[in-house]
Amino acid sequence: MTILGSGTSMGVPTLGCDCRVCTSTDARDRRSRPSVALNWDSHCILIDTGPDFREQALREGIRDIDAILYTHSHADHILGLDDLRPLSFRNKHKIPLYADDATASAIEKVFDYTFAIDANYPNRARVEMNRINGAINLFGVSFQPVPLLHGEMQVTGFRFGNVAYLTDMNHIPDSSLPLLENLDVAVLDALRHTPHPSHSTLPQSIEWANLLKPRMTYFTHMSHDILHAETEIDLPANVRLAYDGLRIPFEI
Repeated sequence: MTILGSGTSMGVPTLGCDCRVCTSTDARDRRSRPSVALNWDSHCILIDTGPDFREQALREGIRDIDAILYTHSHADHILGLDDLRPLSFRNKHKIPLYADDATASAIEKVFDYTFAIDANYPNRARVEMNRINGAINLFGVSFQPVPLLHGEMQVTGFRFGNVAYLTDMNHIPDSSLPLLENLDVAVLDALRHTPHPSHSTLPQSIEWANLLKPRMTYFTHMSHDILHAETEIDLPANVRLAYDGLRIPFEI
C-alpha cells in the first residue's frame, strides 16, 4: 500500500500560510490530498482520486489501474477522476469504479460529460460506475465496506485482508467494529490536535488505535497543525504518521 497523499482537503503547505509546518523543509510535512494505491501481483487498485492524483501518479510511476474504490464524494477525494483519461485509453476495457449510491450519484453529476447517457465527448475517461451493495471481490481479494460517520455524513472505509483504510471520519459506529477485528494495519484519519466537527483528532485516533488494537497504525489526512518529526516522537511505538510516498507491506 502506497500512501499517495496524507494531507487534508487544503493540502500542506496550505495556500497563503507561513506557519512552521507549511514552511518546513522536512519532505514528510509536504502533504497532498488523501489517497492510496494498493499493489499485489500485477494489480493496482486505488482508493479515491483527489485533485493531486496526476502528480501522485507521476511520482509513483502509476501506469495501469485495475479498479478504483471511492470513500465519499468530497472534492478532495474525487476531482482527480478526469486525470484517469490517458491511463484509461491504455485499457481494452473501461476502468471499473466502485462507490455507494450517494457517492456514485454525486460523481456522475460532477462529471456529467463522462457519465451521461448521451455523453459524446470522444476523449472522456473510459470508466464504468458500479454501486457498492456489499463486499467487492477484486482479483481474488475481498474489499469489505466499513460504514463510518464524517460528521453527519455516512462515508465508506474499506477492509482488505487484515488492513483497514479509514479516512475522513470522526465516528466508527458500533455495528462497524466487528469488521475491524484482528487487523495488522489500520490507516486512520487524524486531522489535528484540537476538536473538529467531522474529523478525528490525533488524541481521538490514538484512542481508536487502542480500541482496534492493530499491530501497526498510521495516521493520515493531516493538516498543517501537525509537524511530522515533533509529533511522532510522542506517539506510541506501534503508531506512526503516514507521509506521501510511504509504502506499507500487507498480506492478502
